[in-house]
Amino acid sequence: MTLCGNRFNNVGASVVVLWAAPYANYDAAIVPIRRRRGFELLMNYTDKEEVVLWMNTVGPYHNRQETYKYFSLPFCAGSKKTISHYHETLGEALQGVELEFSGLDIKFKDEVLQTTYCEIDLDKAKRDAFVYAIKNHYWYQMYIDDLPIWGIVGEADENGEDHYLWTYKKLEIGFNGNRIVDVNLTSEGKVRLVPNTRIAMSYSVKWKKSDVKFEDRFDKYLDPSFFQHRIHWFSIFNSFMMVIFLVGLVSMILMRTLRKDYARYSKEEEMDDMDRDLGDEYGWKQVHGDVFRPSSHPLIFSSLIGSGCQIFSVSLIVIIVAMVEDLYTERGSMLSTAIFVYAATSPVNGYFGGSLYAKQGGRRWIKQMFIGAFLIPAMVCGTAFFINFIAIYYHASRAIPFGTMVAVCCICFFVILPLNLVGTILGRNLSGQPNFPCRVNAVPRPIPEKKWFMEPAVIVCLGGILPFGSIFIEMYFIFTSFWAYKIYYVYGFMMLVLVILCIVTVCVTIVCTYFLLNAEDYRWQWTSFLSAASTAVYVYMYSFYYYFFKTKMYGLFQTSFYFGYMAVFSTALGIMCGAVGYMGTSAFVRKIYTNVKID
Repeated sequence: MTLCGNRFNNVGASVVVLWAAPYANYDAAIVPIRRRRGFELLMNYTDKEEVVLWMNTVGPYHNRQETYKYFSLPFCAGSKKTISHYHETLGEALQGVELEFSGLDIKFKDEVLQTTYCEIDLDKAKRDAFVYAIKNHYWYQMYIDDLPIWGIVGEADENGEDHYLWTYKKLEIGFNGNRIVDVNLTSEGKVRLVPNTRIAMSYSVKWKKSDVKFEDRFDKYLDPSFFQHRIHWFSIFNSFMMVIFLVGLVSMILMRTLRKDYARYSKEEEMDDMDRDLGDEYGWKQVHGDVFRPSSHPLIFSSLIGSGCQIFSVSLIVIIVAMVEDLYTERGSMLSTAIFVYAATSPVNGYFGGSLYAKQGGRRWIKQMFIGAFLIPAMVCGTAFFINFIAIYYHASRAIPFGTMVAVCCICFFVILPLNLVGTILGRNLSGQPNFPCRVNAVPRPIPEKKWFMEPAVIVCLGGILPFGSIFIEMYFIFTSFWAYKIYYVYGFMMLVLVILCIVTVCVTIVCTYFLLNAEDYRWQWTSFLSAASTAVYVYMYSFYYYFFKTKMYGLFQTSFYFGYMAVFSTALGIMCGAVGYMGTSAFVRKIYTNVKID
């Protein structure tokens, strides 16, 4: 049986569970030497010092996010005194990490021969629980010194009639100096599940010297053959060629088409009134009195632009931090970093949203500030709390504790909102003046009829195809790392894809806006935003394909979790792309109308 590059090998009566099965929820270590609450867990050990084996979660292999507490199955614990575990980070709590002490007595460099640590009185209810777990391919996760270990609960015979539980945990721990650098688990002792019997659970510990450096101990969990595959490089090259084509197209518009337009408009300036009236006037210059007219629903529009700028800032900063730090070696640190950066970049949201709203003549700036501050948190928290009810019903470890919900709400009200207010005030005062190069006419110009493919709705639908085409292969790698058992670590690729996505989005929206203005339609603000944001629709459609053809997920909890958070991801991506497209298009529109002589 092969699990994402990791095998459960049948060797006689044993199953060897290899350590290499990556688990994507496993994030990153920032501090190399630290202490846990409740007991000391130092990365540096002395001989005979206690080494704690934490039991984390258990769940079906095909449903990555459907996890339960390890002892929700009728396993028994060792006799050693229980040690309480507290969530160290907000990300750890949100990701459903539920560490429970195994009760096994393990000491640094102290070998333990096979020893029975507890017995299970297997009644019918406990047997049924184990049988259900085995039928659904349950496996569990453990931690030693923050190194993850995976094991399978049991297996069925070929006919599926008899079910067997693995009762012997054979641990092999590698050390380099006074640090643990490697952990392997072999599951043995296959015992048939028969009601009203006693099953002895045992373990052994073997220590071996290793040449693996402490800073390289997580390298074995990575999968270079998958993430650095030739197709990954080809996708980057393909997207880069798309960028060259689009940049060339935009350059041609700017250098050739606009130059001809400028020459024609300059020639019209030299005509007398009679010739100008008889001339064939058309093109983007004709809407100079309306092109800077405030967009419809400016409060919502400016809030979306501010939120999109903040999401872009968060993405950029988190990717840079992930490139510098190995954010895949400690539980929850990627999510914790993203939450911290999002809160810290709240002034970006307020600045761009508040300044744009002021430029468009908005007067309800406090309401705009509140909407901008809570737009993304409300969407994320609303989805999370909805899924949380399902998790609570399933008694899953993904159920967010009430204290964590309170902590998230406190961050929103006492960190994000005040910082957003600061950004809004700065934006309104520093860049909130409507210094447009053209005056806005008092009466809106009627929009002439145009061909169907120049309608804003058609442009919006087609605008997201090329941006999606530049990232969809990277989406496969990202989805696989989150929804399957891979650890994403090639953040250099992600940075390149983000840059390419931004360039492609800006180029596409500029081209779309140019043709829209040439058709004398000045409704470019929402069109530029939505044409770029429509990338999210294609990403969400791709998530359906990925779910049905690339995974074997099942059940209400996993399905709602998948499509709920994919909707959040796609929406956030769409808002970011829309903001980037609008900002680039706004600079383009301002540039071309600055160079035109207007009476």
